Amino acid sequence: MVRMSAEERRESVIRAAMSEFARGGYSGTSTEAIAKRVGVSQPYLFRLFPGKRAIFLAAAERCMELLRQTFEEASKGLEGEEALHSMANAYTRVIAEEPERLLMQMQTYAAVAAAEEAGDHELGELVRAGWMRLWDTAHIPLGADVNETTTFMAYGMLVNCLVAMGFAPEHRVWEGLYPSARTKGRLEVDAPEAAPDEG
Repeated sequence: MVRMSAEERRESVIRAAMSEFARGGYSGTSTEAIAKRVGVSQPYLFRLFPGKRAIFLAAAERCMELLRQTFEEASKGLEGEEALHSMANAYTRVIAEEPERLLMQMQTYAAVAAAEEAGDHELGELVRAGWMRLWDTAHIPLGADVNETTTFMAYGMLVNCLVAMGFAPEHRVWEGLYPSARTKGRLEVDAPEAAPDEG
C-alpha cells in the first residue's frame, strides 16, 4: 500500500471536513468524525491542522474556491447571455450532483454570522474575500455590468434557498427564474443528522 504524504492527507481532511461540516455544521461536527472519515487518528489530524476551527476555515475556503472555479470554467470564452446561462447551468448541475457543496455553502454563511456575533471576524473576512473573487469571476463575462452581476448572484442565492428548503423543480416557486437557473429533475438534499458536540 502506498503511503500518503502529509499534503495528500491534508487534502483528504479538507474533503472529509466539507462532507462532515455540510451535514452537521460547525458546532455539530466533531473532529473525531472527520478523523474517522479520513482514516486517521485525532492526534494525527491535529498535526495537520491546529484545531477544528482551522479545519473549518480550510473547508470553507475550499468550498468558495470550487464554486469560483465552476463559474470560471463555465464562462471561459463566453460573454453576456451565453456566459450567464452557461454559469447558471453549471451551478445547478453542481448542486444536483454534489449536494454537499450546497450544504457546505449554507453552513459557512451560518457560521460566519455566529462568529461575527461572537466578535470573531476571521471566518467572515475569509468568506467575504472568497465571495468577492466569485463575484469578480462572474462579473467580467457578464460585461462588467453591476446590475447583471447582482441579478445573477441573487438568483444563485435564491436557488440555494429553494433547494435547501426542498422545493421540487416543478413547484410554481421556480417559474420566475430564467430557465438555466432552474433545477433539472428532483434534487435531494438530505436533512443533517444529529451530530455529537466537538470531540
